[in-house]
Amino acid sequence: MATEALDGPVPEAAVPGQRILDLLDKAIALQSPLVRKNIARARQRNPEATPAEAIRSLERMYVSALTGTGAAVGGAAAAPGVGTGVALALSAGEALSSLELSALFALSLAEVHGVRVDEIERRRTIVMGIMLGGSGSATISKVAERTGQHWGRQIVAKVPTETLRQINKVLGRHFITKYGTKQGIIVLGRIAPFGIGAVIGGGANAALATLAVRAGRRAFGPAPAEWPGLTAPTPGDPDD
Repeated sequence: MATEALDGPVPEAAVPGQRILDLLDKAIALQSPLVRKNIARARQRNPEATPAEAIRSLERMYVSALTGTGAAVGGAAAAPGVGTGVALALSAGEALSSLELSALFALSLAEVHGVRVDEIERRRTIVMGIMLGGSGSATISKVAERTGQHWGRQIVAKVPTETLRQINKVLGRHFITKYGTKQGIIVLGRIAPFGIGAVIGGGANAALATLAVRAGRRAFGPAPAEWPGLTAPTPGDPDD
């Protein structure tokens, strides 16, 4: 009977964009335990760095890492003898790396600002809101029915989990559309002739990172004057 086909699980392909959201959750899960180590790395050259100085280091580290990843994959994908299938596979793997770097950056910002994001829904809101930039900020304020500056502190840390779920449903749709479209364009650019692909990959990732940095500043506002109860591991810690 035709209805029997509806009894089994829905294939992944039947849920448009679900793969990118699954990759996002995977990136968040992988990077959440590394937040304090990332902050310690940002303070490595100056253990006495203020929160503002540490944030600037986090920003530079993020932009540099994301740009380098895009350029490396772009160059490898466009190398002579690399087929289109291999090039696309390389870019697909880099998509997860980009999400991991972005998740680590966003969650590290929250930690420096003293915003605890122990719940998965709060992590999703922080990461998607920063990666989506202005549209993410507008969506969060609208669904939460709250206005004011610095949604990362005023909304994410205070609204109920159920409200965050509603916010994340809307952010998820926007994320699929915006991030998926950008990644598609970047992937096609990376398989351009050798050299050009590296430039496109690195330049596109640099642009994405710069937008995320600006969004992070808007989300949390000025850095706190002092470390808000953060006990980051010091450089040279055995766990580093």
